Amino acid sequence: MGYNVVNAYIFGMNIKLILRTLYKPGDIRFWIILFFIIRLFGITNPPLEVAHNWRQTTVTMVARNFYEIDSNILFPRIDIAGEKTGITGMEFPIFNYLIYLISLVFGYQHWYGRLLNLIVSSFGIYFFSLLVKKYFSSKTSLYSSIILIVSVWFIFSRKIMPDTFSMSLIFMGFYYGTNYFEKRSGLKHLLLYFFLTTLGMLAKLPCGYILILFVPIIVQQRKNYSKIIIFSVVSLISILITGIWYFYWVPNLVETYGFWHFFMGKDMGIAIQEILEYWNLTLSRFYGTAIQYTGFVTFAGGLIYAAFKRNIKILLVFGLSFAAFLIIILKAGFTFSHHSYYIIPFAPIMALLAGYALAEIKNQNWAISILAIICLEGVLNAQHDFRIKTNEAALIQLENDLDHLSNRNKLILINSGSYPTPMYFAHRKGWIVENSTILDGDYIDSLSNLGLKHIVILKKTFGSNIALPYKKEFDNSDYTIYTP
Repeated sequence: MGYNVVNAYIFGMNIKLILRTLYKPGDIRFWIILFFIIRLFGITNPPLEVAHNWRQTTVTMVARNFYEIDSNILFPRIDIAGEKTGITGMEFPIFNYLIYLISLVFGYQHWYGRLLNLIVSSFGIYFFSLLVKKYFSSKTSLYSSIILIVSVWFIFSRKIMPDTFSMSLIFMGFYYGTNYFEKRSGLKHLLLYFFLTTLGMLAKLPCGYILILFVPIIVQQRKNYSKIIIFSVVSLISILITGIWYFYWVPNLVETYGFWHFFMGKDMGIAIQEILEYWNLTLSRFYGTAIQYTGFVTFAGGLIYAAFKRNIKILLVFGLSFAAFLIIILKAGFTFSHHSYYIIPFAPIMALLAGYALAEIKNQNWAISILAIICLEGVLNAQHDFRIKTNEAALIQLENDLDHLSNRNKLILINSGSYPTPMYFAHRKGWIVENSTILDGDYIDSLSNLGLKHIVILKKTFGSNIALPYKKEFDNSDYTIYTP
């Protein structure tokens, strides 16, 4: 106990020293560290928060399978493919693999992904601030970076998901790419650009849209033909590597191992119809999700002011990035409208215009007041993400209860519909279906022939209770386990 108290005291003193050292007016590092510390609250929570637990557990499944089954990064596998291997196409699993590498040293824990994402995303904010400062102003850089911290990034940068992780890598790569054109000898910067942006696009393909902003930078360098050619070749190689993964290897894995999991967009005609059908939800991703309501009003003000002042630079950034991002929207359709994390790559652009608007306000006391409201709104709207509900927490015990009945090699069936979360906490492999499917006796017989050992009926969360005509092995208020 005394040892822990001393360590906690030393940690607290170190944090105070860091904050004192870095705190200067206009130093974004202070705010990055401050909000990093705030988001450490509940960092070891299991991926069971209300929003996007399903998305996080598909990441943790892959990381755990690297650790327990096969560490070949080219063959990611999940746990909901029934009797199949679980190998399937998905984003290049660099994020999952880093969790695996950490687990080799410390043993597997799901929360490593939370901390890893938070660290990388914090560096991403810093590089975003450097880019804005380089092309706009210090004040715009500070304001827009703080707004980005409390935007949709606030909660997703501590989730076990690759979205802010990927965007952060691309910001780092983008920064070094711009340095390449500015340095007389820029080989180091070119290599960092290639490495970071390639990993970023591999980790999450849509995040690569932001590279469209290199077009005006290259145009400005039109007399430097050799650098333009070299940079273009390197960029094409990066895009080629990414394309091979997503458009050759992912379909190959799906075809070879017989399990489809990864969403690769849809026909644009169908997607446009879906966007029009759910236009209100689509628009809400911009005004309600990305940088919250106050932030959106500030962003809109910045866009209008930039048009009024004919600020070509900021209008060009917005126009090019929105045009490129629109392609993503029109490929995602319904998925963009119904999943808040799809707006993550565009939040930095909105934060930039909102930060620009605040920087242009003559009375900076008003600007700081508006910024404070944006921060307050962002943090308060995210507080639900820092706690786990009792019903969801009951799943933590599922693995232990199943261990008393059979080993982890046995296949199970769970009535969680399309949600893989319970399967991850069961630490088994098998199938997830709706209650109506489980009530089909012929279906259960077919699964028994494939090796089905147990059926888990969830009563409160991810499923609803049904009675089955099979042997009841375990029963509590949250779930029942049957042997068919």
